[in-house]
Amino acid sequence: MKSLIVILGVVALMTTTLSFSLSQDDPWKVPEKYEKMKNPVVADDASIKAGNELYITHCRSCHGIKGKGEGKRATNLNTTPADFTSASFQKQTDGALLYKIYFGHKDMPGFKKRIPGNEDVIEGSFGKTRSPGDLINYLRTFAKQ
Repeated sequence: MKSLIVILGVVALMTTTLSFSLSQDDPWKVPEKYEKMKNPVVADDASIKAGNELYITHCRSCHGIKGKGEGKRATNLNTTPADFTSASFQKQTDGALLYKIYFGHKDMPGFKKRIPGNEDVIEGSFGKTRSPGDLINYLRTFAKQ
């Protein structure tokens, strides 16, 4: 009986470890049509300011003031929020960032319907407002930190 409990414990541990490692290998795949999209909004001062306001409202609680994934809510998540200052983040296309913002993945919620004016945005577009482009322009400012 004791050996059966040990065997079941080992099997449970192996199953947990395997499922965790498989979930870590679950890449955030971006469709090609998004990868190729360009941000239609010019990154001027007005855009950066508007993007900052969106960031404060929707992103800062997880990604933090400095954009390094150190927000107050980050400790309650199963995955670490993206570090916007990292080269790997900054090398992504604007379209890839848009896709990730719109649709989310795992702990990252999708914001397509939360971005002002984009409730019924057409799939594969930057939306009906400047807001998504403004937010991405603001996220690009973290590269300088």
